[in-house]
Amino acid sequence: MSISERLQSLNLAADAVAILTFSEGTDVFHFNETEIDTALEETSVVSEFVSLIANPALKVTSRYCGNVIQHLRDGDFLENYERGSGDFENYLAETISENFYDVELIDYTTEKYDHKRGFTTLTAEVEIPVSNLIEHDPFISGWKVAVETKGVTVCFDA
Repeated sequence: MSISERLQSLNLAADAVAILTFSEGTDVFHFNETEIDTALEETSVVSEFVSLIANPALKVTSRYCGNVIQHLRDGDFLENYERGSGDFENYLAETISENFYDVELIDYTTEKYDHKRGFTTLTAEVEIPVSNLIEHDPFISGWKVAVETKGVTVCFDA
């Protein structure tokens, strides 16, 4: 069943918003403060996040900054992109990875096992109107979808 079909079956309010979360982690060395770089290289969180925010048909927002693309524009992170080059997703992925702490779009946690080793998890979370998801029915995999209906939060994996 597609994400659109699942959402339609819930008979949600017209203004309902879906919260999509993608999380992935990896073993890291934290003593040298490279755990974020390692997680960025070894997980697909940034590429999954970018595939949603770069889709012009989707109205993707973040609870932290509103419209994600506008947030990047306002922070001058997109000023070097050459429009029409056809490589927007790669540009976004590189920009977010290179400016990870400045763009503040992806959360991270590191569980420290000992004085050297640990596990770092990156988590991307976005909000998209349910009507927009139903209309455009993007193919997404690995995301968790949460929607509130009648005071209950319904969650499922996309």
